[in-house]
This record gives sequence, C-alpha cells and structure tokens, in this order.
Amino acid sequence: MQGMDDFYQHIFQKQLEVQDMPSNSRIADWAKHVLHLLFPEKQSANFGTVRDVRQAFEEAEDELFALLQKTKACSHCDHRLIAHEFFEALPSIYAVMLTDAEAIMDGDPAAKSLREVIRTYPGFHAICIYRLAHQLWKAGVPLIPRILTEHAHSKTGIDIHPGAQIGKYLYIDHGTGLVIGETSIIGDHVKLYQGVTLGALSVEKNMANTQRHPIIEDFVIIYAGATILGGQTVVGHHSVIGGNVWLTSSVDPYTTVYHQPNSKFIDSKPLA
Repeated sequence: MQGMDDFYQHIFQKQLEVQDMPSNSRIADWAKHVLHLLFPEKQSANFGTVRDVRQAFEEAEDELFALLQKTKACSHCDHRLIAHEFFEALPSIYAVMLTDAEAIMDGDPAAKSLREVIRTYPGFHAICIYRLAHQLWKAGVPLIPRILTEHAHSKTGIDIHPGAQIGKYLYIDHGTGLVIGETSIIGDHVKLYQGVTLGALSVEKNMANTQRHPIIEDFVIIYAGATILGGQTVVGHHSVIGGNVWLTSSVDPYTTVYHQPNSKFIDSKPLA
C-alpha cells in the first residue's frame, strides 16, 4: 500500500534527523559513578592513595566531556570548559549534599546513621541527582539534566526539575509523588513530605520564561499531599502547611495553614 510506504519513509526520515545523543543509561551511569566517588558508603571499592582518587575524578571529568561531545544539540558549547567547571564546582556541591543528609538524619527518628541515609534513602538520592543536574542546567547543557532527574524520578518517585533553585538542608521524607516544578525557589532548612506538589497555576507555552512555580522561604514545613501553585505564591519563612492543603495565595511568615476535613465516624461494632 502506498500509505504504508509513506509511513515507512516518514519514520526513516525522522531517524535521519535525530540528534546524536548518548544513551540515557550511559548518562545515568556517569552520575551514579560520580555519587559513588563522593560517597564511598554507596560502594565497596577502596582507593589505595589520594592519587588514585584524583585519577578517578579526572576520568569522570573525561567521561562528562565525552558525553557532551556526543551531544550535537550543544554544538555551541565549550564542552571541555563545561566539564572542567562542573568538577571545579563539585566540592561545593558535595558540601551542600552533606547538609541534605544531615537534615534527613536530624529530622527522621527512623534514621540511625548518616551511612544509612546516604545508602538507602530515596529522598537523598533524588536530591543528589538534582544537584548534579542543576549544575549542568546552569551551564546551559540541554537534555542531559532532564535525563538525569527523570532517571531519579523513575527510581524514587520524586520529580525534581533541574531548573528549580533549592537551598541547603533540604529534608525529603519518603518523597513518593513529590513534584518540584522548574521555576520553584526553595530556601534553606525546608521539609517536604510525600505527595507535595510545587506546581504552576497555568501551563500556557508563552509562560515558559516566567516565574510559574511557588517560592518557599527558609524553615518551612509542607506536609503530605499539599499542593502549592503559582509563581506569585510565596510561603513565608517558618510557616507550616498541613496535609492536603490546596494553596494558591501567599502566606505570611510564621503561619500555619491546615485542611479541615469533613470526616464522619460511624460505629461499626457488631450488633449483639
């Protein structure tokens, strides 16, 4: 059939136009390797000397350079400079990651040690991947940051856009179903529970370069299932947003907002 011939021609033409990209698994493996270098708790390999450590990080930098080189969509980028500046920034990124681990350790009574947090907590893993991706995002690298955070999303159920701005000591408890949108701004010492959404009120395409997601100031706690929407919505510092709250307007500092359910209790004891 001529219709099928046209269809096959269309698919063939599309694959000719596809930009050459490293596989998602290769990109994710690179990030996983960097985290293993930063946190030996995640692996069993040991380095014999400091020189071995330096060499491992230099090899990881070379791998990032190779990934960027293979990304034709970034033809305008200075790949070597981006890779070098990423690893120059890594000590600072690592220091912030440690504050995230500390926040979880201090905030979760179930956490017995930093080693447990680093090795097992999905919230910590998602935060770390976000922080690596965010550094690449700031450098203008296309696609790779999204691939990294979507990989973390698939593994943890935590969806953090690499463009979000997140401060130190981020505490994510459980985290499943958590969504943090691209233009969200989150301060220091913020606690987020599962099912929280920091989203946009409107999703028109012409709003792409505007503040669409909320601003969460320092020391805010947002409990499970809360939805906070809109680029003009500011949650003031030291506020508490209760579970299942729907919020589209700003909240002053030191405010508690809670959802008042209309629950009914029925006596279900069996009849005598």
